Amino acid sequence: MESDPKPSSGRKPDGEGRESFIPWVEKYRPHKLKDVIGHETVVKRLEAYVKSKDMPHLLLAGPPGTGKTTAILAMARELYGDQLQECYLEANASDERGIDVIRGKIKDFARTLPLAEVPWKIIFLDEADALTSDAQHALRRTMERFSTTTRFALSCNYSSKIIEPIQSRCAVFRFAPLQEKEVRTIIEHVSHGEGLKLDKAAEDAVLYVCEGDARKAINVLQGAASVGERITAEDVYKVSSRARPAELEEMVRLAWQGKFTDARKKLDHLLLTYGMSGEDVITQMYKQISTLDVPDEAKVELVDKVGEYNFRLVEGANERLQLEALLAQILLAGSKHRATPRVSE
Repeated sequence: MESDPKPSSGRKPDGEGRESFIPWVEKYRPHKLKDVIGHETVVKRLEAYVKSKDMPHLLLAGPPGTGKTTAILAMARELYGDQLQECYLEANASDERGIDVIRGKIKDFARTLPLAEVPWKIIFLDEADALTSDAQHALRRTMERFSTTTRFALSCNYSSKIIEPIQSRCAVFRFAPLQEKEVRTIIEHVSHGEGLKLDKAAEDAVLYVCEGDARKAINVLQGAASVGERITAEDVYKVSSRARPAELEEMVRLAWQGKFTDARKKLDHLLLTYGMSGEDVITQMYKQISTLDVPDEAKVELVDKVGEYNFRLVEGANERLQLEALLAQILLAGSKHRATPRVSE
């Protein structure tokens, strides 16, 4: 990461001397490739492109918050410096996903010559997997026609949603979720910069909630810091609308043991205390199944039931009815296997 900034409130003077708030995600976004956390192989390749001032079209695929946009923006800053605004165009395909955008805004920028030492410009299309099929085919043609003056960089969560003709024209980079030590580095950097105090339990809570997503980790820290500089695990779970893993484990265990009424009371507590949605509860239940000391056959059965009831919720079924029905299914599975799980420490 960059050199540690002095603790601040997250505000900076605007053009007229007034203070304006900056989201911490932007405040702590690395400006240079060497400051990007994780993805060492990808970063080295991008640094080579900067050094040679030559690169192919790029396709960056991976989950949200893993550094795709940050890496491209850092590379563009190193390539263009003060001329970044004239040579770099960023568009979010989720907002501008139709063929008219490709034929208009994107094409107009691609056809103009760059006014910099680097002989080409960069067009970055974020969430490119949201582009319609027609828009992707129009984009393919634009990439071909203006390849001498423009390089395209596309980011997506699912590369399978990008048509094959575009994939074949790009160098593909895979961004995996950040590892635990990498997220801890980001937590420590932001905590030092903002003067926050987190114990290990709070750090572990951020790790559990963010699941390798750096953006989510920083947003959780900013949300939890609104009540003070000292952040506890409880603050992290509440601001992210997540329950403690032990509480989900207890609810599943109670249902497995045949204590349906107690499991329902625990469900009430989770919904009222943390304001969780039905999908949030089911997602966390899925994560906790692996910690139960039950036969693999039972885990397979429970995962199957969780998947079924998640589909019902996505289709619009009543959340409370489906959650209680899922607890009933866990009870039946427990009765069938006649085993009491022990939660892993």
